[in-house]
Amino acid sequence: MKALIAAGGHATRLRPITYTLNKHLIPLANRPMIEYAIEKIVDCGIREIAINVNPGEVEIQRVVGNGDRWGVEITYLEQQGGPKGIAHTVANAASWINGESFVFYLGDNIILAPIKSLVERFERDHLDCLLALSHVDDPQRFGVPEIKDGRIVRVLEKPEHPPSDFAVTGIYFYGPKMLEAVTKIQPSARGEYEISDAHTWMIEQGCAVGYEEITGWWKDTGKPNDLIIGNNFILDLIAEPSIAPSAQIAQDVRIEGVVTVGERVTIDEGSVLQGPVCIADGCHISGSQIGPHVSIGANAVIRRATVSETILMDDVVIEGGPKITKSIFGRSARAVASEQRGSCTFIIGDRAQIEW
Repeated sequence: MKALIAAGGHATRLRPITYTLNKHLIPLANRPMIEYAIEKIVDCGIREIAINVNPGEVEIQRVVGNGDRWGVEITYLEQQGGPKGIAHTVANAASWINGESFVFYLGDNIILAPIKSLVERFERDHLDCLLALSHVDDPQRFGVPEIKDGRIVRVLEKPEHPPSDFAVTGIYFYGPKMLEAVTKIQPSARGEYEISDAHTWMIEQGCAVGYEEITGWWKDTGKPNDLIIGNNFILDLIAEPSIAPSAQIAQDVRIEGVVTVGERVTIDEGSVLQGPVCIADGCHISGSQIGPHVSIGANAVIRRATVSETILMDDVVIEGGPKITKSIFGRSARAVASEQRGSCTFIIGDRAQIEW
C-alpha cells in the first residue's frame, strides 16, 4: 500500500497566516502539521509516500525532506492545472499510484488515534473504499454520508440539509477502482471535482464501499480556532516534562503541569509556566504568565505578558498588554503594548507589528 498526502490549496480561511506560510507547515506543539500525517502513515508500515503540492512549492520540500528521518521514500507531485478539487488531486497522482491500493490523507487533518486498524479493516474485508467517519456538530462543512441499513448509499458534499451528522474525514482508503472513479465524475457547481461524487460513483457501480467511525478526537484544521484546538489537544498528549540542560530558569519561576523547555531558553524571575506548554530553543521569557496550552516557537521574546491557548511561531516578540488568548502569531510578528487593558484575540501574519 502507498500513501498520498494532499498539501496544496491556498487556505484562504487562514489568512493572513497563509499569505506567507503553507498551511500544512503551521506548527502545532512546535512541529509542522504535516509531520503528524506522515507519522500516522508510517505507523501503518507504509514506506512509499507522495505529497501533492502547489505548482512552484519549495518550502514543504525543504522542511519535510526526502523521508529519510522516518525511513520512507517521499515523492513530491505538483498539482497540474491548479486546484480543481480533492478528487483532482487523486487523478493528478494516478501514474505514481500505478494501480495499487493507497491511503489518501488530507494533510490538514489531525487525528489522535492510530489509523493502522483502518488499514487492516480495508485489507481484511477486501474493500474498494473505506471511509473514516466522525460525528460533528456542523456536517454542512463536510462530505456527509447517507446511511441506510448499515450501508452508505451516497455521499453529499457540503449539503444544506445533511442526511446524517457524520462527516467523512480527510482520511480515505482506496483500491485501484478509485482511479477510474475520479475520471468519471464532472465538476460540481463550484467548479471542483468533488471527492464525494467519486464515492457516490463507486457505490452506484457496485464497488465495495465500507465505513468506520473514528474513535477519539479528529479535527479538520480549516479555520483559525480549529488550529488552536488542535494545538491544545496535541499539547495534552505530552506525557513527561523536559528541560534542556542549557536552559536557564530563575529560582522563583513557578512551573505547574507538563512543560517542555528547549535549549538556550532563559526564563527570568516573576514568570509562571502553567502546562501544557512547549517552548522551543532560544526563547527569552520574563515577568510573564504562560499557559495553559501555549506553544512558543524558536527565539521568541515575551516580557510582562499573559498568554494562554495560543500558537506563537518563531521570532515572535510580545511585550506587555492585556491577556492574549486563543490567538495565532506568525513568524517575526510583534505585539507591543503601552498600557494594560482587557483580553484580546489575534490572528497575526508574518512580520506584522501591533501597538495598543
